Amino acid sequence: MITTNQNKITIKEIKSKHDLRRFVQFGIDLYKGNPYYCPPIFFDEVNSFIPKSNPALEVCDFVVYLAYRDGKIVGRIAGIINHRANEVWKVKKCRFGWFDFIDDYDVFKALIDAVAEWGRNRGMTELNGPVGFTDFDKEGLLIEGFDYNAPMASLYTHPYYIAHYERYGLSKEADWIEFQIQSPQEAPERMNRLAKVVEERYKLKVVKVKNSRELKKRYGYTYFDVLDEAYQKLYNYQPMTERQKRYYCNMYFPLVNYDFVTMVVNEKDEIIAIGLGMPSLSDALRKCQGHLLPFGWYHLLKALKAKKMTDFDLLLIAVRPDYQNLGVNSLIFNEMTPHFAKYGIQRVETTSILETNSKNIANFLPFDVIQHKRRRAYIKEL
Repeated sequence: MITTNQNKITIKEIKSKHDLRRFVQFGIDLYKGNPYYCPPIFFDEVNSFIPKSNPALEVCDFVVYLAYRDGKIVGRIAGIINHRANEVWKVKKCRFGWFDFIDDYDVFKALIDAVAEWGRNRGMTELNGPVGFTDFDKEGLLIEGFDYNAPMASLYTHPYYIAHYERYGLSKEADWIEFQIQSPQEAPERMNRLAKVVEERYKLKVVKVKNSRELKKRYGYTYFDVLDEAYQKLYNYQPMTERQKRYYCNMYFPLVNYDFVTMVVNEKDEIIAIGLGMPSLSDALRKCQGHLLPFGWYHLLKALKAKKMTDFDLLLIAVRPDYQNLGVNSLIFNEMTPHFAKYGIQRVETTSILETNSKNIANFLPFDVIQHKRRRAYIKEL
């Protein structure tokens, strides 16, 4: 489908892998020279839109558009209907993501109008974004913190985006905040004492494994069950399919440094909490602009295997609902902190936390911490 408006902007629906590469490359090129932007891994980004590669597409319909002016790409957007999430939340949302554009409201409007019409034609009643296929994709327009490093897992956007969103009539539905922690050399004494009390009172213990093979052999995919249960009430979350669990496990866990994988189990040896982080890959991805060939793989491998590092991304902490509000997080922080000192880590970046999630936010307050970023999901009736 191709539509053209009066300002000589052509919106083209794309389907071929060749055009998907253009789609991904535009998103990288738009931030060329920005010292804070972190490019995605290029082939992972392309594979996000290929059904046989991305199991999330089993529960999603999607459309991908590029905007052209005078034969040049000037914007991109993806429209998404996550049927499983809509059923869980009892909504009819048309999501939009991968939304990047030059500083031109006509380009912005042409792209988002195309997605709005696509969603409206499929019975959707709300336009929602920027979000991805699932909660594991990048989400939330950056509205504060443009001069801080973007972790690989976080969305970075130009400041001019905000005015275009607001002009279009999109309004806030949810905000996330992020923290930067000055890495402690040891866990705060209060947290250390709490961890010991919680461990004894609830008969819990911290478990470490050496690699993904040991993790899979001992616990299968049950750690993803913990994520599902812990995140089920979070914004837009949809339960994972079994194929998604295998997909994320096979993609990410072989790369992880298991010093930074912390699991807490109960007396039945059931995982009831998990904490996961990794060295920052932002500098490595900037060096290769997201392309692993010919030598990008070297920069990533060097970062992943580093024995010393300055920056660390805390990707997730999840606690099973029946163990929440008991201080279980203290066991995870207490176990992770010595590794920060061992690797020479200076700064720890948290992932996005809903601004209303006061209990999660409280986990970071005992540390030397600043709240340095804010991002937003928008909504508009169709």
